[in-house]
Amino acid sequence: MVKKQKKPKSSPITKGLIITVAVIALAVAGGVYYLWTSSIPVNEDHPVFATASHVYILATHNDQGYYYDEQSTKTGKKSISSTNTNPPIHVAQGTLVALHVINEDKDTGSDQDLNIDAFNVHTKHLKYFESQTIDFVADKTGKFSYYSKIHPEMNGTLTVDP
Repeated sequence: MVKKQKKPKSSPITKGLIITVAVIALAVAGGVYYLWTSSIPVNEDHPVFATASHVYILATHNDQGYYYDEQSTKTGKKSISSTNTNPPIHVAQGTLVALHVINEDKDTGSDQDLNIDAFNVHTKHLKYFESQTIDFVADKTGKFSYYSKIHPEMNGTLTVDP
């Protein structure tokens, strides 16, 4: 009588399963790393998970020179009046601010920038229709100036209220 040899049981863990799990784990780790690092405001050393207050600033010019204008978040349109030239910005202390700067200077094609030294906010030189968003925490009270290094006449005030 010939004895039948038993086939060894195959393991439910295959090489393909291990590779699939490793790829998924790396993708998840990469996503977590991106979310963690992108949640760190420029003036903090740790992530801030809060709802940001969005401020939209347009850098442009008219016949009188270069200036900043404010974009309305209510209507989605910029204001046409000259009362918003280099507009004052008001936020409460502790607010996470998402500052959106957009170069809308199509006539001269000049680079634009925006800086707020007190909060370590410095945009890159933005070409026409480029934009940059910088997150920062308004952690100090008082009045702080924002300005352009490229066009010194472009400046305004950021007020942080207690």
